Amino acid sequence: MSEKRYLLTPGPTPVPPEVLAAISQPIIHHRGPDFKPIYERSLTRLREVFRTDQDVLVFGAAGTGAMESAVANLCSPGERVLVVSAGHFGERWRSIASAYGAEVEALEYEWGEIPSAEDVAARLQELGGAKAVFITHSETSTGVVCDLQSLAAAVSEQGALSVVDAVSSLGAVPLEMDEWGLDVVISGSQKALMAPPGLATAAVSPAAWEQVERSTLPSFYFDWQRTRKAQEQLDSAFTPAVSLIVALDVALGLLLEDGLENAFERHVRLGRACRAGIKAMGLELYSPDDDSAAVLTGALTPEGIDAVALRLALRDRHGITIAGGHGELVSRLFRIGHIGHVGIEELAGALVAIEEELAVAGADVEPGRAAPAAYEAFGTVATA
Repeated sequence: MSEKRYLLTPGPTPVPPEVLAAISQPIIHHRGPDFKPIYERSLTRLREVFRTDQDVLVFGAAGTGAMESAVANLCSPGERVLVVSAGHFGERWRSIASAYGAEVEALEYEWGEIPSAEDVAARLQELGGAKAVFITHSETSTGVVCDLQSLAAAVSEQGALSVVDAVSSLGAVPLEMDEWGLDVVISGSQKALMAPPGLATAAVSPAAWEQVERSTLPSFYFDWQRTRKAQEQLDSAFTPAVSLIVALDVALGLLLEDGLENAFERHVRLGRACRAGIKAMGLELYSPDDDSAAVLTGALTPEGIDAVALRLALRDRHGITIAGGHGELVSRLFRIGHIGHVGIEELAGALVAIEEELAVAGADVEPGRAAPAAYEAFGTVATA
């Protein structure tokens, strides 16, 4: 196995050295004076990244924990909600809402399709409305990033709350919580925010807080009201993941110092580079072939080439980890993440290794084409 390790998945993502250094510092007490300024700065920086003036709640959990918290705090048993599903993580919204006893309706798309605002509005009208609409901004099973602004506008016009899974999109692509009128936006630490896994966040609008008051579902650890009350005192309802918050504070500082707009442009350019490299190999793209696909690139192996074997070869012989596919596409689909602390050098190296392993496996691939194509595409200037 290669000694050097390269992580190019849509999460977790590589962590900058400064963040690793921060997490290795001695543990500090979460109710002492050393932690409070770090906690306060982290909460302020989170609001900047979410582009909101509202409270951003922090939990020790995976992003799915924040998703569950949204259902538990917004819904009541038997209350109608709408799930917009176009992939694996849209299905997760449906599973969570169903587990809590909501009346779950769905707007279903084929995996890889892009949800439309017109469809959302029509489905809500057909249903006679819904309390909340659950949306996946970046569907990492397919690489699709939806037009969240238009979807949220359609939801609002129909009198529902928009609840958004932005686990892999926050910090990678534009997201304006307040300007776009989003009601709840959830995310996690381990994606474009460049921190280790283990922290989940939920930003909540005033309209959503009103719904929290009406919800009759039980919650305890994920109780938003308890968490908000504690955070207002720069405290936490329960013992927080102190070292992870210290690390997140540093990661957010790096992200904001460089500028969110620069991060968005870099991710667009990395997406262009990855798609160019994939197409130079003659492979079929599974994710969209446009600048919306800035989080990850999905591609299909040639017929007869097993994607699972390809990923294992990349890991064992090159030290490169990429992601696989879900469901029926597990033997053909591989996904390359290019968010967070990822540069063109790591991406080009992964493309070279994929070329090499495909050729070894018998694919009609001419090595030496992917990296030059990727570097050329990365050098172009991203447009708004």
